[in-house]
Amino acid sequence: MLELLLPQRCLACGRTGAQVCAACLQALPRLKPPFCERCGAPTEWPVRRCAECSGRRLAFASARAAVAYDARVRAIVAGWKEHGLRRLAVLAADAVAAQLSRPDVDALVYVPPDRDRGLKRGHHPAERLARELGERWRVPVVSVLRRTGAAPRQRGLDVASRRRNVRGAFAAVTAVPPHVCLIDDVYTSGATASAASSALRARGARRVEVVTFARALRLR
Repeated sequence: MLELLLPQRCLACGRTGAQVCAACLQALPRLKPPFCERCGAPTEWPVRRCAECSGRRLAFASARAAVAYDARVRAIVAGWKEHGLRRLAVLAADAVAAQLSRPDVDALVYVPPDRDRGLKRGHHPAERLARELGERWRVPVVSVLRRTGAAPRQRGLDVASRRRNVRGAFAAVTAVPPHVCLIDDVYTSGATASAASSALRARGARRVEVVTFARALRLR
């Protein structure tokens, strides 16, 4: 309702008009190869493991994202997740579908919401993104993951704390197809993606790929 009553301003630059203006949409920091084969971090040349994921036990086979999580994208994601601008899921799905190839998987799975946070927001961005991508890629979306308890916030935590925070945080409630793609809005440290992938593998997934709209980049 607020979207209809209040004048829209671009979340990225503040200009009156669309939620994301054409100029900012064109300027989204799209990620381009070469990438780390495993975690999807941009690299100087193709590598199987980069400094970011080397030595870590990651439950997913690969991770890819459409755009870098810079200040502009952070503002867009905040509007999408925290301020109820649900139509931004369409923008995110368009960006992902334009930037990434359709995964060769049996189904799409999304990272489930924390119950209290989901009720407060009134929508779940990861699920909406998964369903938008399912339509574009013609891949079924299955709801197989759940949270095992309340989800402490990851924001502001270091990498080690993020891993501890989500250890055992997910469970698959039914059998999982052999090859699935896990969808989420932002890849930060990979801790959430890995924990959710572990739960999927425990119930039958042999390979889990991860796709997100945005990816946080470590300074090099």
